[in-house]
Amino acid sequence: MTYNTLLWEVEDRVLTLTLNRPDQLNAFTVEMAHELIAAFERASEDDGVGAVVVTGSGRAFCAGMDLSADGNVFGLDESQTPTMADMHDRLDDPVIRDGVRDTGGRVTLAIFNCKKPVIAAINGAAVGIGATMTLAMDIRMVSEKARIGFVFGKLGIVPEACSSWFLPRLVGPQQALEWVLSAEIFDAAEALRGGLARSVHAPDTLVADAQALARKFIAGRSAVAVALARQMLLRNAAQPHPLEAHRVDSLAMFYASIGDGKEGVAAFLEKREPQFAGRASHMPPFYPWE
Repeated sequence: MTYNTLLWEVEDRVLTLTLNRPDQLNAFTVEMAHELIAAFERASEDDGVGAVVVTGSGRAFCAGMDLSADGNVFGLDESQTPTMADMHDRLDDPVIRDGVRDTGGRVTLAIFNCKKPVIAAINGAAVGIGATMTLAMDIRMVSEKARIGFVFGKLGIVPEACSSWFLPRLVGPQQALEWVLSAEIFDAAEALRGGLARSVHAPDTLVADAQALARKFIAGRSAVAVALARQMLLRNAAQPHPLEAHRVDSLAMFYASIGDGKEGVAAFLEKREPQFAGRASHMPPFYPWE
């Protein structure tokens, strides 16, 4: 598959997905949204991909929505008058999907649903959707040159890309509100202090450092167990009671133990490296929580 706005490169089962509109600071378009959704769905089912690193080409990660597009720059159909009932009953109706739904949210949902760990290597400006798309990723590693901003208030719009769900969970409601309501752009040190970033890196080592961490997540690991663990941590944290996590944990442990778990135990007892045969393209029947 070829992409117009992305680069797809796989080495040692680590996919490096690069936003590739460097002359436009990798500004987000509806085409990029569709390609990102397709890329994450592809990576999720591709057993040759164990983990994903996302970065930007040139000096920016993603400078936000491309505001130079004709018509509604967000790709929305202004002739419609959608209701909350439409968002429940007609969510996948092409009229609602293509004309009403937030494209950034469709991207972050594809990232959330991915079976592979996803690391953001934020190499420069990450503003608007350039910031919110990273919230669905598992780890955010930032360059010393990174500049991040939830700048929606300055444009008279609101946070998108499911960020009102992700951001408070990552940094807490108080920090999330301060960043969103101030709409200011902040640096790598502030991202680290506020809990958004895992670590700050030299610009020339950022992507390699992210790829090295990705390899740690998948080397000698069961692809099925990794996919299960990722979804368990992301989904169960939002459950109202630990009993709900217990239901999921029990099924996950049952199916993992009769699959790659047998090989893992045998390898431990025999003091050798495990040879896991499970594939993320063939998950247990309850995935992702029937």
